[in-house]
Amino acid sequence: MNPRLTAALLLPLLVPATLALARTTSREPHPNPRDASAVPTYVQRVEPALVGLHVRAAEDRPSSARLGSQRFGTAIVFDPRGYAVTVSYLVLDALRIEARLRDGRAVAARVAGLDLDTGLAVVRLEGDGPWPTAELTPSGDVQVGGLAGTVGLDEDDDLVHVTSTVRAIRRFSAFWEYMLDRALLLAPSMSSWGGSAAVDERGRVIGIVSLRLGDEPYVSLAIPAEKFLAVKDELITAGRVLSRRPRPWLGLYTAAEEGRVVVDGFNEAGPARTAGFKRGDQIVGVNGVDVRSQEEFYEALWQRQAGDTIRVAVQRGTRVQTISVRSIDRHRLYLAAP
Repeated sequence: MNPRLTAALLLPLLVPATLALARTTSREPHPNPRDASAVPTYVQRVEPALVGLHVRAAEDRPSSARLGSQRFGTAIVFDPRGYAVTVSYLVLDALRIEARLRDGRAVAARVAGLDLDTGLAVVRLEGDGPWPTAELTPSGDVQVGGLAGTVGLDEDDDLVHVTSTVRAIRRFSAFWEYMLDRALLLAPSMSSWGGSAAVDERGRVIGIVSLRLGDEPYVSLAIPAEKFLAVKDELITAGRVLSRRPRPWLGLYTAAEEGRVVVDGFNEAGPARTAGFKRGDQIVGVNGVDVRSQEEFYEALWQRQAGDTIRVAVQRGTRVQTISVRSIDRHRLYLAAP
């Protein structure tokens, strides 16, 4: 039980009887339960900083083939100058962004920075404000089994929230050359998740919700806030993270299957599409390093930097062959990249 709640329940039992029975000359009015807000305090604290982003992306761009050209998600204002954090996939190739605030205003926004390694982006709200902000805090104190709120907006710009439990804190990898060394997994999920805030009991943002995983009941994946806090100033000033060398990107989609990693598809703009891979190829090595999992594949790949030629060993049937691919910096692919 919450220690504060326990203390509140025990306090009446500790009051001396003489005080409990004392007569008073005036009485404070008791609040009517019907007037109490049904919205938890942690939601009320973060809600003013939430913004609904309505995005129109270029229809002929690679990101629209998978994500669609009309997108919606939540952003969280973290800087009084009008900077807000959201998930990067929401704003890739964006042509137009309309931000709708909780006070009913609608303003234009633009992409200010992309960090595709973590999957986050910064947008800048146009105008003079005022811009209510949320407090972001590292998630280091979060523990499995603890409670966390998930708060966001739906496509009608209505507030949605759910009280979640931290189901796991672990490494996470995905098929599009993406991996986090630490991710928060929250359950239950909610229907509007992209860019929503994962908050603690004080309404502080401990993570940015990026994905909904598995089957019903779904689990939400949140990118820990410290991943963003470490680079937010670079994203604002430079548009990307310059202190981290650009990762090599192949545009290779992979799947983990019973202790092995196999080729499962290709990004239309990636160099791997025409390099000679085939679906079902088992990846067994990268630049001479043996790999047996998706995580090992990424770890070996990211030892190099963008522009390097990557030698990928694949097993096709009983034969092992090496395919050389000239990697690229994927930040240069997107119209919205600064």
